[in-house]
Amino acid sequence: MEVERDQTVSSPTVPIVDLSNLDKELVARAVVKASQEWGVFQVVNHEIPKELIQSLKKVGTHFFELSSEAEKEAVATPANSKDIQGYVTNSQQDVEDKVDRVDHLFHNLSPPSSIDYRYWPKNPPEYRQVNEEYARQAKKLAEKILGWLSEGLGLDREALFNQGFGGGKKAVYTMKINYYPPCRPQANLVLGMQPHTDIHGLTILVPNEIPGLQVFKDDQWFDVEYNPSIINILMGDPIWMSNGKYKNVLHRTTLNTEKTRMSWVVLLKPPYDMVIEPLMKHTGDGDEAPKFKPITYGEHVERKVRDKLQKRS
Repeated sequence: MEVERDQTVSSPTVPIVDLSNLDKELVARAVVKASQEWGVFQVVNHEIPKELIQSLKKVGTHFFELSSEAEKEAVATPANSKDIQGYVTNSQQDVEDKVDRVDHLFHNLSPPSSIDYRYWPKNPPEYRQVNEEYARQAKKLAEKILGWLSEGLGLDREALFNQGFGGGKKAVYTMKINYYPPCRPQANLVLGMQPHTDIHGLTILVPNEIPGLQVFKDDQWFDVEYNPSIINILMGDPIWMSNGKYKNVLHRTTLNTEKTRMSWVVLLKPPYDMVIEPLMKHTGDGDEAPKFKPITYGEHVERKVRDKLQKRS
């Protein structure tokens, strides 16, 4: 899909859903409608404590601003490793190259069998405690949202989480911290992250106060407004298990000329050997035909990475 860089609309039209509304049917309908029309929405009154989010940002920022490169390299992804976990730096890429100009820190949060603490920073000392508590809160939010999305498909509340992601013992939650240094003098011409849809299923995103996230809808880029009380929810590729009813949102990140942008992202994805296929309510007469062929999540990842590398060459 070819998209023009100057088709940007600064607008607060990305749907906002208040999870504290006592009418939960109304909340569920709002989540479903936003997922069908946008593939992205923002939630307020999500029950994740403000102080916890502030602590998450504080410990993550502390790590990326360490003066010692050795401490960052201590949790770096090993050379030639297929493991995505660890610290990776790409922020100094040539601005002429169409590559992501961002430093990352990845590490799994759940299930326990997927966690490798070698990739968790030791500095600051409270990093692990804060991230473990945030993981507990983010998991509750993710499962609540998937429940509403399941019911929006006419399925049992647990269907998407259990049949689509493998349930509590298999579904993988990963923390990804993005660090976008300032880019001068042409930040308006350079993207921190190129237009893409997420390879995993559900994204829970908290940014710092520097704007930059944009989503694509109706042939336009929309700025996603920042509010410290808001958490952003984005649908990723495996949401095709809805058989096309929910969108996987195309999005990108722009750079700031003066200030560093950061975001803390919890990614929910199936295990690599899990088959991703449309989950539909079977009513017997007139069953809906599947629009997507079954594929393992691992095969999907390999295919998408391969396509991305081919576009660069």
